[in-house]
Amino acid sequence: MYLGKVIGTVVSTVKCPSLTGCKFLIVEKINQDLTAKKQTEIAVDTVGAGDGETVIVVGGSSARMSGDGKKKDLPVDAAIVGIVDTVEVSQC
Repeated sequence: MYLGKVIGTVVSTVKCPSLTGCKFLIVEKINQDLTAKKQTEIAVDTVGAGDGETVIVVGGSSARMSGDGKKKDLPVDAAIVGIVDTVEVSQC
């Protein structure tokens, strides 16, 4: 699981039938201080995220199972599962 910032969209007219209706976003990984890591990934959007928003992204089997009740076991490696309001890091 990691924090990311939505920086774009991907449109695919031909894809696996189970992904029909899914929105794909380009996400740039970010550090806890919200600075860019300069690494991007395409993730399926399960929460309605938009351009410029900070999001929570999961990978692996968590991403595959992140669809709604009708769409489980999606063939994806990354999924957006949350839109971040704030980030607080304690200074120990």
